[in-house]
Amino acid sequence: MGYKVVVVGATGNVGREMLNILDERAFPVDEIAVLASRKSLGTEVTFGEKTLTTKDLDTFDFTGWDIALFAVGSEATKQYAPVAAKAGCIVIDNSSLYRYDPDVPLIVPEVNPEAIHDYAKKNIIANPNCSTAQMVVALKPLHDRARIKRVVVSTYQSVSGSGKGGIDELWDQTKSIYNPTDDKPPKQFTKQIAFNVIPHIDVFLDSGETKEEWKMVAETKKIVDPSIKVTATCVRVPVFVGHSEAINIEFEDFLDEDEARDILREAPGIMVIDKREDGGYVTPVECVGDFATFISRIRQDSTIENGLNLWCVSDNLRKGAALNAVQIAETLGNRVLKKG
Repeated sequence: MGYKVVVVGATGNVGREMLNILDERAFPVDEIAVLASRKSLGTEVTFGEKTLTTKDLDTFDFTGWDIALFAVGSEATKQYAPVAAKAGCIVIDNSSLYRYDPDVPLIVPEVNPEAIHDYAKKNIIANPNCSTAQMVVALKPLHDRARIKRVVVSTYQSVSGSGKGGIDELWDQTKSIYNPTDDKPPKQFTKQIAFNVIPHIDVFLDSGETKEEWKMVAETKKIVDPSIKVTATCVRVPVFVGHSEAINIEFEDFLDEDEARDILREAPGIMVIDKREDGGYVTPVECVGDFATFISRIRQDSTIENGLNLWCVSDNLRKGAALNAVQIAETLGNRVLKKG
């Protein structure tokens, strides 16, 4: 006996990826429904070898369905997630709406699977921000060994993190650079993204940080440990898929780089590719389509007493969004619902 699963926002990048991953990981699905807004109604999407036609989110009855994977923005989630939850369908939400709600667990299954039981307070589980998800997978096993005091992270985030519009803008601008009669001014981003980097993701806050940077701080504290100090600089780069992060970690206890490498090799969800030679590291192009979070460039930081540096790369549409949501569904099934 399997699950009755709903994918909300099935025509978007993340929604389509959720369908791919449900199939790839052989999630025990008895019945599946794909929902979209009125403007995308009737659009066909694939689930394994099946072709599914989207139904109207506005009129869908969630009664009798087990799990709803939400891949829509906060406004739509605010309207429809409580409807699904009230009908008894457990919502796994990819938007930012519920991440900081104390009554909603924020889950990365490799890091805090035990928090899954808190879903019952609202029948909703939150999926973290893409940049946070891959970082905490790397931080948690190291924190368990030597306790992390402070993290300084600089991100190199791909345009797919801003949706299809971001991908299209990079593609169109890149082509227009070589065609002087085809000017493509910024629309999705605040400045030209082709052949450029933009130190600005989401809105600016009064503190001077952007909301994306604030998210990494707040979410790391909620998922791993509230005592960890985090400072982030988030940068959009002209890469289609795959987020990269340069992470500096200060520990309470000394942790040798070789031991750290061994710990990460054994940690769930991580692949260590760390050779001190040309090409002995992973870049975003190589991580696309993979489930793993890749760690490279592990080395001691000699400027502080107990410090390490590392390079972290992951497919943001997978671990940063769709994969983590499906892994939450798997954890929910294994620990709570116990079907399939």
